[in-house]
Amino acid sequence: MYRLPPVGAEIPCSGLAVNTPLKIRDALVSVDFRGGIKHRVEHNPDDPSNSVRLRIVGHRMSADLPGGDTVNDGGGTITIEQNEVDGDAESTLRLTQQNPPRYEHRNILSFTMTIDQPGEDGNGPLVLTTKQPMVLVGQLTQFPPRGDLYTLEQPVELVDPDDPDNVLAVIQKFPVKVGGL
Repeated sequence: MYRLPPVGAEIPCSGLAVNTPLKIRDALVSVDFRGGIKHRVEHNPDDPSNSVRLRIVGHRMSADLPGGDTVNDGGGTITIEQNEVDGDAESTLRLTQQNPPRYEHRNILSFTMTIDQPGEDGNGPLVLTTKQPMVLVGQLTQFPPRGDLYTLEQPVELVDPDDPDNVLAVIQKFPVKVGGL
């Protein structure tokens, strides 16, 4: 028998995105993001019998920049954190097949990326935000996922919040394994 998670449940999941290609200004780097996400299950009035909405109530991932080659020759860290909890719950978990159960999880994330590099020009870390939300899609046989691969629907552009027309970084792919790690 298939089941969707109960409304009100909070579900934490770990995440690991290895060899994530990231363009920062003119430099292309490959980094490994580690961290996690927490979802709160909510009623989906658009499709109450086959899906639920998932509000993101915690999301943080970080990666170390490679040192000594492409980005200011100094290494550093990158941190991704969700922008706000109070926005609309846009992520959904939908039952696509009953027997055996199959689910589609569309994870929609708006976040701030902080790039902190030692030896920068004294201006402090580079703080960017998503121009459009990141959309990750996972095809699952169970929820919560257990090491399932999610893929990026399209590249994610990151901008200075004070200059939203100037793209300063792009996440080109985000092959993230979620849960069970």
